[in-house]
Amino acid sequence: MLPGIGTAVNVVTVLAGTSIGVLVGHRLPERTRKVVTDGLGLVTLLIAGLSAAHVTDAALSDAVGASAPMLIVLGSVLIGGIAGSLLRIEDRLEDFGGLLQRAAVRRFGAGSGDEARTRFIQGFVTSSLVFCVGPLTILGSINEGLGNGADQLLLKSALDGFAAIAFAASFGWGVGFSVISLVVIQGGLTALGVALGSFVPDAHLSALTATGGLVLLGVAFRLLDIKQVKVADFLPALLVAPLLTELVIRIR
Repeated sequence: MLPGIGTAVNVVTVLAGTSIGVLVGHRLPERTRKVVTDGLGLVTLLIAGLSAAHVTDAALSDAVGASAPMLIVLGSVLIGGIAGSLLRIEDRLEDFGGLLQRAAVRRFGAGSGDEARTRFIQGFVTSSLVFCVGPLTILGSINEGLGNGADQLLLKSALDGFAAIAFAASFGWGVGFSVISLVVIQGGLTALGVALGSFVPDAHLSALTATGGLVLLGVAFRLLDIKQVKVADFLPALLVAPLLTELVIRIR
């Protein structure tokens, strides 16, 4: 199977799910759409917790020591968050979502106005984060690039398709435009897998997955209206985690 087929299928399922969600969403009352969003928030919370639990993986503690994994995740989140804040990643992502919304209004006649713009941007940003941050995204993309098949990404595609239905019912067409982020991030990770040519060490993947779980936790907080965490600003933490892991291994 050619590298990239998993991402291509993922794009199709998200677009199909978005189309279904938009068609269904207009027929649902606001309270029902709110329940759907809360449900997705709870599921995202579960996925985030399971991912963050990788901080206890034996492969990571054996490589860096029993006390270091939590410090690695903490350092990754702090360093990555500072870097993301200085780079204004969240603001730039929202600005990009605004540009896409204006383009959608001109080309497809999507909803205009402040409320429609806010919903579009929220749908784009939230969906981009949910679809692009998580263990299946990272492991599935890299494994596909390494020539181990696209099974994980095909499973993720099915899950994302159903999630897109629910998101689009609440947020509209902005969810569909998240495929741009999907192609860039997921496709980039697949290309990274091709370049690596061998498995990334388990310890590094565990640190990365645990850090990604905390980032997803921020997404869940946003969906549940607990706190509007600037989640995108923490994305550099996903790059910092394996680098810190390697640094600790070398020092140790």
